[in-house]
This record gives sequence, structure tokens and C-alpha cells, in this order.
Amino acid sequence: QVQLEESGGGLVQSGGSLNLSCVASGSFRSINTLAWYRRAPGKQRELVAISTTGGYTKYGESVSGRFTVSRARAGNPGFLQMHRLTPADTAVYYCEAPSITTVQGYYTSASGKGTQVTVFT
Repeated sequence: QVQLEESGGGLVQSGGSLNLSCVASGSFRSINTLAWYRRAPGKQRELVAISTTGGYTKYGESVSGRFTVSRARAGNPGFLQMHRLTPADTAVYYCEAPSITTVQGYYTSASGKGTQVTVFT
């Protein structure tokens, strides 16, 4: 079983930066796709960024140009660099791995429990 754990959330002043990490633990061969989502109070879950081992990246419209998703050379851990933060970025940020190749060669998925990011003016 693969587990994901986010870290790096916290309080930051508007205009500041935060770096989130997502570490996968357990037995697996590859984290093929790693995605970051966020959920703000009273709002639907929003895609923040996606990264694949093939080098494909995609960003949500509201964060494009401000956030950067990356992965360590081995694909784990994953990182989300967030710059020029605004109060609108306040949310719980989750990392998800919708495609994981297990040691046995099967596919599975995993989600983290989230980390709170609060941006104040």
C-alpha cells in the first residue's frame, strides 16, 4: 500500500511564497502521475497542477505562472513551489497519485490528507 504525505503548509503574507512537498511511502515501482489539488472553504476541489514521469505538466488557470510543480529525479518526492500568493490561494492542498505502478506491475492510486495554506493580507 502506498501512502502520500504533504508538508510545508502554513501561514504566509500576501505576495509571499511557500513550498509544499509530497512524499510517497510504501512499496512501489513508480509514481507515474502526481497531482496537486486544493479545496477552499465553500468551494469545489480545484486542480492546481499535474506532473508525470514523462515530463508533462499542467497547471490550473488560477495558478499558472505563479506555481511550479516538480519531482525529484526518482519521481519521489514531489514539490509545489507557490509564489505571489494571495488570499484567494487559501485552501487545503492535497497531493494525489492517480497512477502508481506497484512492485508487482499493477496499477494503484493514493491520496494525501492535505496541508493547510493560509494567506493573509
